Amino acid sequence: MQNVIHRRNTCRGCDGNELDLFFSLAPTPIGDAYVTADKLNVAQPSYPIDLYMCRSCGLAQLIDVIDPDVLYGDYIYVTSSSTGLSEHFQGYADSVVSRCKLAPGALVVDLGSNDGTLLRCFQNRGMSVIGVEPASHIAAHAASMGVPSISEYFTPSLATKMVSAHGHASLITANNVFANIDDLMSWVRAVDILLAADGIFVFESYYLADLLENTVFDFIYHEHLSSFSVRPMQALFQRVGLELIAVERVVTKGGSLRYFVQRGGGPLSDDGTVENMLAFEARIGLYRKETFVAYADKIQGLKAQTLDFLVAAKRDGKSVAGFGASITGTTLIYHFDIGKYLDYLVDDNPAKQDRFSPGIHLPVLPSSALGERKPDYVIILAWRFADIIIKKNQNYLKDGGEFLIPVPEFKICTVNDL
Repeated sequence: MQNVIHRRNTCRGCDGNELDLFFSLAPTPIGDAYVTADKLNVAQPSYPIDLYMCRSCGLAQLIDVIDPDVLYGDYIYVTSSSTGLSEHFQGYADSVVSRCKLAPGALVVDLGSNDGTLLRCFQNRGMSVIGVEPASHIAAHAASMGVPSISEYFTPSLATKMVSAHGHASLITANNVFANIDDLMSWVRAVDILLAADGIFVFESYYLADLLENTVFDFIYHEHLSSFSVRPMQALFQRVGLELIAVERVVTKGGSLRYFVQRGGGPLSDDGTVENMLAFEARIGLYRKETFVAYADKIQGLKAQTLDFLVAAKRDGKSVAGFGASITGTTLIYHFDIGKYLDYLVDDNPAKQDRFSPGIHLPVLPSSALGERKPDYVIILAWRFADIIIKKNQNYLKDGGEFLIPVPEFKICTVNDL
């Protein structure tokens, strides 16, 4: 394990050395490592998921870091498979083009561009685009779909090469990827190199306050090395002379923030949102340990309710499936310790079907299996999409099945709830 994972002893945001453990989840294997049948005999060790907070800047972070080549070696997630995200990016592109007053032909660079879904939205609005995506097979797919993509990790060296080849970027975006970076300062310096004098860096990431408020504990996993909030982000960019000028709350990923960063005196004006969010974070005690103690107690209560139900169901000989073969599902299965009560998983993503879940190796079937196998209960692991899943699978309820929603409140859904 020592060659795969290492432990930081300083904050990745400010290099402070006072890090306090705020919240612990059960260790899991790499959360999205759904394996094929020929790899069932390959060991999938579990790694810690412990959230620390820096006393100096307030950055919430994992300090146990898995080698990215191991973490992303068999990366199969693509943006277009995530429910509602493609539609979100359409509105995202419209909003950012308008707010940043981007002219046709302006260079837009997306970091962690995945399959190019976001960049296609900017292409359709007349922008020149380049993606940076380390997963070579995904970058190749994006390029085949007309989105120029560089398959490398984003570093100051790469940023310098990109400026030489393409010029500075009017807009740099990074969505649901910035939190995955261990060396934040290197990334921020690379952004500083690539960004035009009047350029804007816009990124989205799930918001620590919403993680608490919306009970999105399963968004803490090995890829998400940081759980961002406004106070530490403001300090991080100040270190390289950039300015966090505005933030917007968005609903994706259980509650996220969209951050706007520029050079001092840049084109965007201060609209007061940064100061408002700093006051909000102080008001809710976001940087206080007791806030997280209460949060852990709430999660423990939901775990107990879920376990009690599943233990009784299996004691009565009932069959139980899980809906959602996702990385968040891995976190939930392990932290709630429910793997032994599940017979199989179902998922609508073809890339996950005919694979087996990380560590426990539950088979993943298409959702049509609900009609074919008629399990007594289906626990919705992808609980943020419970309404969508239930609506699409009404026939399962009409046939007498029941859905169990474990979070944010324990609930049983039957045909009477339609």
